[in-house]
Amino acid sequence: MFDKLIAKILKAEGIKGAINLVVVDDIEIRRLNLQYRHKDKATDVLSFSMGDEGIIGDIAISSETTRRNAARFGVKYTDEMQRLVIHGVLHLLGYDHGKRMRDAEKTYQKF
Repeated sequence: MFDKLIAKILKAEGIKGAINLVVVDDIEIRRLNLQYRHKDKATDVLSFSMGDEGIIGDIAISSETTRRNAARFGVKYTDEMQRLVIHGVLHLLGYDHGKRMRDAEKTYQKF
């Protein structure tokens, strides 16, 4: 569903490679967050750089947290999911939280 969006972002950033996207529940994202970040709580999105040739990394998004976020922010579920996909891709491309990421998120939301 978001393959084209990911491809457009990579092209705009001048990056070649693949990103795997998985949608999981809160139990799985909490397990991943604990295993890799040592934080025992569910989160909305996690990005994992792979460093393998041709594979940029993996993004995991919790559908349950996404649904709660959408209700809290007053947006559609698909719009919040799109925002999280963009956020995850930007992390894989080396963006940190801050103005640069927020500006890029706004740009790619229009794709």
